[in-house]
Amino acid sequence: MAVEAVRMERPSRSGLVMATIHQRIASRCLSAGSKLPSVRSMARSLQVSVSTVVEAYNRLVADGVIASRPGSGFYVAAQATPMTLSAIGPKRDRAIDPLWVSRQSLETDDAVPKPGCGWLPASWLPEARIRAGLRAASRGGADALANYASPLGLPPLRQLIGRRLGERGVEAAPDQIILTESGTQAIDLLCRTLLEPGSTVLVDDPCYFNFQALLRAHRVRMVGVPYTPVGPDLDAFAAVLAAHRPRLYITNSAVHNPTGATLSPVVAHKILKLADQHGLVIVEDDIFADFEHQPAPRLAGFDGLDRVIAIGSFSKTLSAAVRCGFIAAKPALIDGLVDLKIATTFGGGRLNEDLVHTVLADGGYRKHAERLRGRLERARREVGARLKELGFEPWIEPRAGMFLWCRVPGGCDAGDLARAALRSDMVLAPGNVFSVSQTAGAFMRFNVAQMQDSRTFEVLRTLV
Repeated sequence: MAVEAVRMERPSRSGLVMATIHQRIASRCLSAGSKLPSVRSMARSLQVSVSTVVEAYNRLVADGVIASRPGSGFYVAAQATPMTLSAIGPKRDRAIDPLWVSRQSLETDDAVPKPGCGWLPASWLPEARIRAGLRAASRGGADALANYASPLGLPPLRQLIGRRLGERGVEAAPDQIILTESGTQAIDLLCRTLLEPGSTVLVDDPCYFNFQALLRAHRVRMVGVPYTPVGPDLDAFAAVLAAHRPRLYITNSAVHNPTGATLSPVVAHKILKLADQHGLVIVEDDIFADFEHQPAPRLAGFDGLDRVIAIGSFSKTLSAAVRCGFIAAKPALIDGLVDLKIATTFGGGRLNEDLVHTVLADGGYRKHAERLRGRLERARREVGARLKELGFEPWIEPRAGMFLWCRVPGGCDAGDLARAALRSDMVLAPGNVFSVSQTAGAFMRFNVAQMQDSRTFEVLRTLV
């Protein structure tokens, strides 16, 4: 495996005590409310010091595993049943599970080829400008370094985001924009606001796999609509609205993940007409906006932020380590989101907001984005040609972005290829990771920016 093996070190003495308690709870020898052995009794049975047991019990109390009752002793705390996201929804092989792919991409060493991940290599990002922004932030006043941000977020950054949205045809005043910790948190806040457990949500099929993981966490029902090179299949879209009455539709429309497709104006207008007829709210994730040479149609632009909510972040083109995203919506929704943000995170990341504003306001960021678009265009062309030599056929030739959605050669199953790739220390993203209906087994998503290492093609050649 690419993930570095965990060293089997001898546990500390307090760790031995904690492991013993955990094992007894797991095996039901100790159930919720059961009294633990006294400190002295446990010390004698495990042949450790009393102070070691005291340390272990205090750590278990801090972890919420046991509770202390002064004058009486220690008791097993009532344990809430943990929610396991992988257990929600259909059972899937871990090699084609969205959460598993994300974990492999995040946990593997950066030296390992990861054509299945969804971000750019660090060397493609503006490191020098980020360092300069950090230096500028460090010279800020005490408020910038120590205090919470306002619930809406840094005003100058919201103004800047409003101008950037305007360049893509989306009109949003600063008071219609709320900053979030990330694009993922933006979707999470919207799900908390607009959905209830059991609600139905419409997604593209295929769609970005973390949409599925997050929606599982909210315990909602997902229904997929086939995606075409110009947007969702309109007949299927209308049929799902009539049959399932979904509350929400979550999509990428500018640069679709995973296919790289671009929404057409005709399809966009018909989607909005259907949404209005059926009371559908649309969340448009615009995280890849800066990859475009020419802005594609935006549902939020045509709609005027009435039924459409625009979200985005800066992790793809600026830095995934600097967590900052946004939501643009009508004022009535923003007011409720402010309260929810306070309840769940209290205040925003002031330093991150200052840093993002500093870097984006610098004219050098636009030059970085322009160079990045050119570099990605060359990579799509070169990687696409090399994949074709191996028998992988791109579904379309994307106009922008880092992804190629390819049919795997010779009737192979993409999940089988992904499992084999793992044995060669490479992380791939097989098609069914992205498919609610599990009908994309013949496809694979490739990140062209992560395929500059010759080892990638050497491994692929052995697989096919």
